[in-house]
Amino acid sequence: MSGKIKKNVEGQKAWEDWDRSELFFNRELNWLEFDRKLLAEAADPANPLLERVKFFSIFHNNLEEFFMVRVAGLTRQRKLGVGQASPDGLSATEQLIKVRRRVVELLNEAAVLWRRTINPALSKHGLKFVTYQNLSAKEKTEVTDFFQKEVFPILTPQALDKGRPFPQISGESLNLFIELGDAAGKTYHARLKLPDNLPRFICLPVMHGSLASQTLRPKFSSAGVKILPLEILIIHHLKDLFPGYAVIDSLLFRITRNTDIEIEEDEADDLLSAVRDLVYQRRFGEVVKLDTPHDAPRRLVQLLLKAFELEPWQHYVVKGRLGAENLMGVASLDIPKLRYAPFVGRRLERLKKGKLFFDLLKKRDVFLYHPYDSFAPVIDFVRQAAADPKVKAIKQTLYRTGDDSSLIDSLIEARRADKQVTAVVELKARFDEMRNITWARALEDAGINVVYGLVGMKIHAKLCLAIRQEPEGLKSYLHIATGNYNPVTARLYADCGLLTADPALGRDAVQLFNVMTGLARIDEYERFLVSPGGVRRGLLARIEREIRRRQDGEPGLIIFKVNQLSDPDLILALYRASRAGVEVRLQVRGICCLRPGAPGLSEGLTVTSIVGRYLEHARFLYFRNGGEDEMFVGSADLMPRNLDRRIEVLTPIVDEELKKTLLEDLLLVHLADNRKAWRLRPDGFYEKADAEGPPIDSQALMMARRGDWAPDEPGGRA
Repeated sequence: MSGKIKKNVEGQKAWEDWDRSELFFNRELNWLEFDRKLLAEAADPANPLLERVKFFSIFHNNLEEFFMVRVAGLTRQRKLGVGQASPDGLSATEQLIKVRRRVVELLNEAAVLWRRTINPALSKHGLKFVTYQNLSAKEKTEVTDFFQKEVFPILTPQALDKGRPFPQISGESLNLFIELGDAAGKTYHARLKLPDNLPRFICLPVMHGSLASQTLRPKFSSAGVKILPLEILIIHHLKDLFPGYAVIDSLLFRITRNTDIEIEEDEADDLLSAVRDLVYQRRFGEVVKLDTPHDAPRRLVQLLLKAFELEPWQHYVVKGRLGAENLMGVASLDIPKLRYAPFVGRRLERLKKGKLFFDLLKKRDVFLYHPYDSFAPVIDFVRQAAADPKVKAIKQTLYRTGDDSSLIDSLIEARRADKQVTAVVELKARFDEMRNITWARALEDAGINVVYGLVGMKIHAKLCLAIRQEPEGLKSYLHIATGNYNPVTARLYADCGLLTADPALGRDAVQLFNVMTGLARIDEYERFLVSPGGVRRGLLARIEREIRRRQDGEPGLIIFKVNQLSDPDLILALYRASRAGVEVRLQVRGICCLRPGAPGLSEGLTVTSIVGRYLEHARFLYFRNGGEDEMFVGSADLMPRNLDRRIEVLTPIVDEELKKTLLEDLLLVHLADNRKAWRLRPDGFYEKADAEGPPIDSQALMMARRGDWAPDEPGGRA
C-alpha cells in the first residue's frame, strides 16, 4: 500500500516530477483499512460485549460484500485481460495478490480475536457456544425432537453423480458437502443446503414454548444460554438423511458470487423486468471465492474447487466461524447490560406533532441531525403535506426506504386527496431492488406518477418537495438530506437533513425534478451543485478560489466530511491547495485515496476517520472563502461514480447563524475527536488519533448536546 514518497527538495515541485502512482492510495486496499477499523471496534473492551459481537459481524458482512462487488470485478478483469491499471498503477492481478494477502491477515486477526477474547467473554456472561457433545441428555432429546419436527422436513439433500451434476448453488448460502459410502465400498457425494428460513443458532434452554420460538429470541436467565450452531445439529443427524449409507465425511462451505452485474439498459424494453431479471442472475453470478473451515478434508476441498472452476488462490481457509456475519443474531439478544444504553433522539418542541411545518419554515430553516434528532419530523413533514388541502403537489425521491411504509402510506393518502404526487424510485439500488419494485408497484396502483430513474445513471439524491398554494402564489417547501428516507437506518446512521422554505432552493428542486422525470437538461442551478458534472465543477472552482485567496495573503481553510474520496481530479486539486498553504482537513469514513502528510505534497493536509456506535454517513463541505464562509450538505460522495454516473445534490446552508453553529458545534467537534477517530498516515495505514488531552468522543458529545444546532427559539430568516 505504501510507496516511497519523493522528497520536495526544490520547494514547489512541478506535478510532472511526481510519479502518478505515488499520488493515490489503492482503493481496494484502503477499503480494507476501513474494515480493519471495524474489527478494532470489536476488539475494544470499552464497547459493551454484544456491541463488540455486532462489530465483528459487520466486519465479516462487509468483507463478503467487498468480494461480491470489488474482488469480483478485479477477477473478471484478470480473466478477460481487460481493464486499465488503477490510479496507483496496479494491474488487476497485482491488486488481487495484495488484496488476498491483506484479507488473510484480517481473517486470521478476527479468528484470534474470537477465540481468545470475544468467545471467552461471552461464555463468562453465560452465552456459551457448544457442540452436540456438550449438551446434556435432556437437551439432546430436545434438539433431536426439534430436528425431526422443524428441520428434517425442509431439508433437501441432493445427490451428485453423472445423472445429477453439481447443482446451482446460490451465493452466500451455507452448504454441507457430504461423502457417503455403501456396503460395497463405493463412494458417493451429496450437497445439502442449510435452510435460510431458520436461524443459524439454536439457543437453549427452552424456557417457554417450543424450541423453534427459542431460536429466534431466547429467554435469558441467570443460568445462561447455550448456543448450538444449526450445522452441528444437522451434521449429527446426517445419517437420518441418507439411510442405507455410511457418512464418511462432511464439510461446511460457502461460495461467493459476482453480484456486480450490469443491466443493458439501452437494450431493455422494460427496466422493471430487467431489474427483476438482474436480481435472479445475481444469485448465480460467476463464483469468485470458496470458504471452508481450516479442518476441512483436503480431498473434498479439491473436488469443490474443480466443481466451481476456481484456482487455489480463490480458496480461503477460515480459521474462525464460517459465515460469522450470522452472529448478528447473537448480537441482537436482549441483554441490556451487554448492550449500549438505549438512546432516543430529541424531538424539537416546535416540531412536535400537531404543529404546522409550513408556518415554522417561513420563519427559519430547520436542520436535523439523526439519530441525535428524531427522524419523526421528516415523516410528519410528508404526512402534513399529504393532509394539507393547500398542498397541490408532492415530489419525492426514494432510494432505500426499507420495510417501513409510513412515507409510502402518506404519498398514497396524498394521491387519494387528489394531489399531484410524483415518486422517483431508483430500482437499481443494489440489494434493495425487489423491495423498491414492490413499493413502486404499490405507488403505481394508487395512481401515483412513478419514475424509475434514468438510463445509465442512478438517482441517489434525497429530496422531498411540497408545493403549497398561498395568498402570494405557489410556494415550495423542501426537505433535502444526506441519508435515505428510512426510519430504521435513521436510528443507526449519523445523517443530516435540511427543512427549508428558501425560494431559490425550492426553484432548484423543481428544476431538478424536471430533469429526473422529463427531458430537461440543466447545467447550472441557482444554488444547488448537481452531478453529473456540477458537483465536481463546483467543488473544483471553490478549491481554486481558496488557493487564490491564500496566494493573496488570506488564510485558507477547506473541511470535507464525507463517506468516500477517490476522485482523481478532486484529489489533485486538494494537493494543489495544500501546497499553496491552504489548511485542508478531511474526515473520510471509508475509502480515501489521497495521501496526507507527504513531504512537499500534502504536509498541511490531514485525514481522519471516525468509527463508532453510529455509521458516519453525513456529508459536509466547508470553504472559508475569505471569511464569507460557504458550507454544503448533501448526498454526494467524492468518487467518480457519484460525480459522473449519479444524480447527486449538494445544497448550501444559507442561514448564517445555522452555518456558524454547524461549523463550531458539529464539524470542529468531529475533527477534534481523540477517542473514536483514526488518523491516516502517509504510508496508507490508519492509527488511532492522539488520545492526549481532554477526551473528546464526538458521537457521545452529539448525544449529550443534541439540539444545539437547531434551537427551539425561532429566529428570522437570514
